[in-house]
Amino acid sequence: QVQLVESGGGLVQDGGSLRLSCAGSGRTLETYSMGWFRQAPGKEREFVAAISASGYTDYVDSVKGRFTIARDSAKATVLLQMNTMKLEDTGVYYCAASSTPYITRDGYDYWGQGTQVTVSS
Repeated sequence: QVQLVESGGGLVQDGGSLRLSCAGSGRTLETYSMGWFRQAPGKEREFVAAISASGYTDYVDSVKGRFTIARDSAKATVLLQMNTMKLEDTGVYYCAASSTPYITRDGYDYWGQGTQVTVSS
């Protein structure tokens, strides 16, 4: 069983930056494919970014060039660096882990509770 805890959410101005962190307990995250998802008010949860066990990355088009997903091996966490943020980036951000080591946009097995990110004008 993998338990995931997100941190780093908060309020940021349009054009600003924020870094989210996802920590796992119970097991190391290195062998899992990891993903970040978000859910805006009144909308369905959507894929944001993923990183495979070997380091391949994938992003939804709307965040390419602005967001970066990475692993911090020393701290056994997965990070989402968000730059040049926009109002439409507002939402609850969820970290997820997939038992498959390959990069994927769906089929995640474990989910965190989410952290709120609000971009203001």
